[in-house]
Amino acid sequence: MRSPMHDTSIRAQAARLAQDIAQHAEAVCRQYLSNGRRTGRYWRVGDVANTPGQSLYVRLHGEGAGKWSDAATGEHGDLLDLIALNQNLPTLVNTLEEARRFLGQPLPSPDHRPLSRARCTLESAQRMFASARPIAGTIGEVYLRRRGITTARDLAALRFHPTCYYRAHEAAPREKRPALLAAVTDLEGRITGVQRTWLDPLGAGKAPIPAPRRALGHLLGNGVRFGAATIVLVAGEGIETVLSLKTVMPAFPMVAALSTSHLAALGLPTTLKRLYVACDADAAGGRAFERLANRARVQAIDVRPLRPVLADFNDDLRVLGAAALLEALRVQIAPDDRARFAACPEVA
Repeated sequence: MRSPMHDTSIRAQAARLAQDIAQHAEAVCRQYLSNGRRTGRYWRVGDVANTPGQSLYVRLHGEGAGKWSDAATGEHGDLLDLIALNQNLPTLVNTLEEARRFLGQPLPSPDHRPLSRARCTLESAQRMFASARPIAGTIGEVYLRRRGITTARDLAALRFHPTCYYRAHEAAPREKRPALLAAVTDLEGRITGVQRTWLDPLGAGKAPIPAPRRALGHLLGNGVRFGAATIVLVAGEGIETVLSLKTVMPAFPMVAALSTSHLAALGLPTTLKRLYVACDADAAGGRAFERLANRARVQAIDVRPLRPVLADFNDDLRVLGAAALLEALRVQIAPDDRARFAACPEVA
């Protein structure tokens, strides 16, 4: 098992390298996002996979150089995140190696001290989650129940914060708004980040604000976990997608990667034998499945897609109902897994 000192050293190296490579943001874009083009201070392209389009934009110069955001998916990050997703790199160490190769830098010595910014981001995410409370009896639970999700109140990965800070943009004042929090953890269960979903005060839906969902911390390779995975795992993109499946298959361990790109880069347990991937019914979902499946098969993992009837599994749950969703899933689950999770009467 890796030591905490080793993990701290890796994060410190990543923080320094992110600063170094941000000075060459346009060169990075021309290398990894060649189907895009420069528009003023930004590089525009379809997504991190280098699809033609303009949804994703990368800041090229000045304060925030190297930061990117995808207006279609809400994903954002720095150039290390972009390289990892673009190249389908499974670990942070692989990402640092690729970034150094691009910069032509030698491998660093292991005795550098961590930068405070990386530590502060991680600690901010951990403090935020620790300061929240279980969602039972809160508008966080109301929000999920209105989406047909009924098994969330006892899940440790979810909490509710009644006064979570929100800022529409850097120059805007901070506001206090209720939010559903989801803990992002690594394979060892350590919190590496948190996703915030700001809610309407009455629980009717997301708050009517720009970007009502944001993530803080280190997301790459990690996810929001519902149950400990050993042999079998269900992986999906969004919280609502995975919780919809958890509602009808509560005995299956599951993880939400929070975006299609992060789903493709999800870290997998070495003990895993079978991986079910919940695929949204769109091109981005198909690409994420293929990228994750290719990586999983290298580990000799049996990979199976789970496909919704409608656009996604939350639509199936809300529109078709739990019984219809369960019946659609039944034929997609391996018989061995139905037997293994006999404690779940819906699947057995």
